[in-house]
Amino acid sequence: MKNIKFLAIIIALLSLLFLDTCDGLMTDADTKSFGKKLRGTWNSNDPGKYWGSLKITSDTITIDGYGESQTPLDGDDSRRPFKDIPKGKPFKGYSEVMLKGPPEEGKIFFEYGYAAQDGIPYVYTEGGKYPNEYRILEFTFGDRKEILEFKTGF
Repeated sequence: MKNIKFLAIIIALLSLLFLDTCDGLMTDADTKSFGKKLRGTWNSNDPGKYWGSLKITSDTITIDGYGESQTPLDGDDSRRPFKDIPKGKPFKGYSEVMLKGPPEEGKIFFEYGYAAQDGIPYVYTEGGKYPNEYRILEFTFGDRKEILEFKTGF
């Protein structure tokens, strides 16, 4: 009886060790999360026309700014970034890389309307004299490019 208890404890400990090791092998692609390069806070680099920011964690994206008050005087709202998406609310999501770079091209997907099925295409660029001296995330809305600069990471 004593040997059976000892054997059961050894099996339980080995099982825990195995499960912990297997969990560490999962990658971003396995868990459908936002790529590590995209995680952080991104601010628009041309606040004169449209102003906004993205906050991307491993599994959520929050869009701030880009409100209806930023609609151009001509009324053409097709170029306002993220125009139909609620602001200030975190959405569960992930990214997929379509073309490894530089620059890297991909799509972000999150739980809202067209972004859930079709995704929103992006281009990610980094560079400079030093590693990660600048990081840029670019989207296209209508015929207008929206460029965001990396500010802080998670």
